[in-house]
Amino acid sequence: MIVGLSNPKLKYHNTRHNVGSWYIYALAKKFYKSLKEEKKFLGFTTSFNIESKSIRLFIPNIFMNINGESILKIALFYNINLYEILVVHDDLELKPGILKVKYSYGHNGHNGLRNIISVFNKKINFYRLRIGIGRPNNKDEISSFVLSNPNDTEKILIQKSIKEAVEKTFDLISPK
Repeated sequence: MIVGLSNPKLKYHNTRHNVGSWYIYALAKKFYKSLKEEKKFLGFTTSFNIESKSIRLFIPNIFMNINGESILKIALFYNINLYEILVVHDDLELKPGILKVKYSYGHNGHNGLRNIISVFNKKINFYRLRIGIGRPNNKDEISSFVLSNPNDTEKILIQKSIKEAVEKTFDLISPK
């Protein structure tokens, strides 16, 4: 399963904190899929098959700091382990346009990751795709920064990195 972390879609879709969901929408588009709301999972989902593998895409439609609840619901329903989930999220430590894949247990202060670790209640490594959004100059502005829209230059860089990530994801999961 690939999960794009987000806050509720309608109000926060264009904010920096929702770049994980931007990635999921781009990946779904690549496979000609539309995400559908699944109220029982508190989010939007779709799936596609590559050879005999089913890949599920998921975007929680609840607040970032409780995303883990919806991810756990869908993971339990489809019997998916945390180490089988790629979590895609914004990252303050990376400049806009920069991507990094990480396999670790930590959350590095990200409230969505912190909640996932808490809800799954397991100290195990899991995959993360970190999408750079940059950092405000003042630490006190982090909350308002992540909940605001990127400027035009940042948005272009972020969208370019998401396009690159989608292409790389396609290469990883497609048959050789």
